[in-house]
Amino acid sequence: MTARAGADKRFSGGPGMAWLGLIFVGLALGVYAPSFEGQFISDDLHYVAHNEYVHTVSFENWVDIWNPRSEVAELVENYAPVHLTLHSLEWQLFGQEVMGYHVVNVLLHAVAAWLLVLLYRRSGISAWASALGATFFLLHPANVESVAWISQLKSSSALVLSLGAILLHPRRPALALGLFALALLAKPFAASALVVVGLFGWLRGQKAAGANDMGFFGPRAIWLWGWLAALGIFAVAEVVAFSLSAGLAPPLYPDPVVRGLMIFSVALRYAMIAISGLGVSTFHEPEAIDSLTDPLFIGGVFLLICLGVRAIVCLAGRREEAVYWIWAAVGFAPLSGIVPLPYPMADRYLYFVLPGLVGGVLLAGEQWLPQWEARLGVEKRDREIRRALLALGLVICTVFAFASHDRANVFYSAETLMADAERNYPDGAAASTRKASRAARRGDKRAALEALRFARSRGYNRVDHLLQDSAYASLQDDPDFVAIKNEMAQDWITRLGDLPAPGHYKARALAQAYVAVYDFEEAVAVLEAAASRPGPIPEALLGDARDVAAEMRFRARLEASRVNSEPALP
Repeated sequence: MTARAGADKRFSGGPGMAWLGLIFVGLALGVYAPSFEGQFISDDLHYVAHNEYVHTVSFENWVDIWNPRSEVAELVENYAPVHLTLHSLEWQLFGQEVMGYHVVNVLLHAVAAWLLVLLYRRSGISAWASALGATFFLLHPANVESVAWISQLKSSSALVLSLGAILLHPRRPALALGLFALALLAKPFAASALVVVGLFGWLRGQKAAGANDMGFFGPRAIWLWGWLAALGIFAVAEVVAFSLSAGLAPPLYPDPVVRGLMIFSVALRYAMIAISGLGVSTFHEPEAIDSLTDPLFIGGVFLLICLGVRAIVCLAGRREEAVYWIWAAVGFAPLSGIVPLPYPMADRYLYFVLPGLVGGVLLAGEQWLPQWEARLGVEKRDREIRRALLALGLVICTVFAFASHDRANVFYSAETLMADAERNYPDGAAASTRKASRAARRGDKRAALEALRFARSRGYNRVDHLLQDSAYASLQDDPDFVAIKNEMAQDWITRLGDLPAPGHYKARALAQAYVAVYDFEEAVAVLEAAASRPGPIPEALLGDARDVAAEMRFRARLEASRVNSEPALP
């Protein structure tokens, strides 16, 4: 048995795969350790830390979690009941201790990398190349956001379920269908698994006469039509949930022409991040592309044409390499800018793109390497060349490991999260909000207002931040600050004010907006009305109502005292 054949056997199952899984777990735990004792940050707050639907296990709360028309779906702006159910189970185990949540994310990430080895091996990629490709994915700096950010449990869980479905489909199609449905209910990006499994079935059926899996048209096609039905049902629920969302942030690039040009620029940026691990950031805000001569636009067009041509050539040759390129394309499509998003780029979006890119590169290498060796006349040096490539891959993975370990610190607190965005995009909205807060603290009113206006122009509308951040205490009565605050508040009032019966969390947001414009009576009415309806936080809403009413009475006394102290007119 040759060394390569022995390696293939070790990584095809059994003890070799078990040891590889343990290695992946150990590597992942070591790399992500800096984030383990951090805090709930950003989206973690409304997904987990402040979400009473997740905290309290009850029949009513679980019904709401699985109801696409409930306030839960509006709160998280997606229909993701599996994601929230997992968080609910975590809350019962860990409560406010964040380490448990981080460890779960890391373990799922290691499992996803381990499953990728099995998938790559099934496509004919050699054992060491498969293991190296999965390690590349495991340690890639772009994936830190998907793993170290607690609420991104949806990404790791959805990928694990998707890969399980793809691997099980040929032999356990019923179980695979169930896993696919669960993956969709964790994160919509899992839909790419349908394209992958359909293409695998078609290509393998084309190669083997009488194969029992021919994609959508073979004797087992009923199972894939089941996948399609599951996707259709989920899509309806997702559209319903998304349409009811309370999110108000406009897209970063409202001009559709700019968004169209940005698709190609974003594709090139993602490719550069995928290859080098450089350029990662929280809250990406790339500069707008408005010219056909922009180098990023031209480079993006060239890249997508090359990948498209390669995918077509591989399809024509019935090569499974095509499946991986198409997998990456399908993963990229919904986040490319076709659908307007507040942030057109995010590191976490690569989580469902990288497996396809890595698989495509590995299969291309499996085809091209022997050809290069033959042309160079170095067939006898096959082992040395492959060892050199393996060593280079290990060096890259080592560099990635240290970079990801360092990056895990970014997801320690809200301060470190926002500081990273400001460092990478000093002229962005996130940076402007931090500049405004710092300027207000040092008494530079002009700089604070200028930064807030710029952030507002980029979609910033968190009026609650302006009310709660002590840095703005001295500006609360400034006319220009009040104008910015009122504009933000009016956004929420316009969106939520006409709802006949807003849920508990929407009512709280609406009341906050009324408080911002000093309409205390309306705020109290909204809170008390919402507290009288079923929901998870009636007592909290009544407490808010009492606080607002007390503030209203206090201001009334101040006004009365002021009027009484004024001298009478002669």
